[in-house]
Amino acid sequence: MPAAIAVLPQPPLLVPDLSGDAAVETEALREAVGAVVTGLAAAAADWIVVGADQGGRRTVAPGTRGTFAGYGHDVPVALPGPEGADEGAELPLPLLVAAWAAAGAGVRSARGELVAPDAPLADCRALGAALAAEDAGLLVVGDGAARHSTTAPGGFDERAEAFDAVVAAALDDASPGALAGLDPAAAAELWAAGRAPWEVLAGAASGRDWRAAHRHTSMPYGVAYHVALWEPA
Repeated sequence: MPAAIAVLPQPPLLVPDLSGDAAVETEALREAVGAVVTGLAAAAADWIVVGADQGGRRTVAPGTRGTFAGYGHDVPVALPGPEGADEGAELPLPLLVAAWAAAGAGVRSARGELVAPDAPLADCRALGAALAAEDAGLLVVGDGAARHSTTAPGGFDERAEAFDAVVAAALDDASPGALAGLDPAAAAELWAAGRAPWEVLAGAASGRDWRAAHRHTSMPYGVAYHVALWEPA
């Protein structure tokens, strides 16, 4: 079973060089991310990072490098691990955020495990069950619904509030079963990038009792950003 499980969102504005005027508005979010990353690093020096990407199911080696250049500023990052690994690979957003978050935290290695955003629940659960056999910290990266306001990336959808209330309650209660019950179709319509990674989490966490050591949810730009650290109960 994972030594601990952390949940982070993936907005590039977490990175100070990219946040600009948003730095003050997202200060509490950034502090919550720092607390959770510190807790996960204390529990495990080796991490498995789970995120969703249009490129589909694949593994990204520790040491793989990337940059936030596509998000407004060339901020280079690397997954912790041996230098020079997978030089031809590119880090998608969830792994860029994970690499930035892990920098300076004392993490020895971090491997990426990516799934398609529309990955079926059964596939997510199966991957989670396989990852649960490894003695590592599990970092799960993804945003909630991006339709909480008229200025949100996806515009307003009244269903977003209920969707993210379920996610927040599941993270508060450290309930993998509740995360496994998220509707993939509704998540896609609400632009919730975290749905598939959270269902991988559900597969990895099942069969063990957990407690939420840290929790934060905010929606500064109409997108739900959930942060959590689960430790064994």
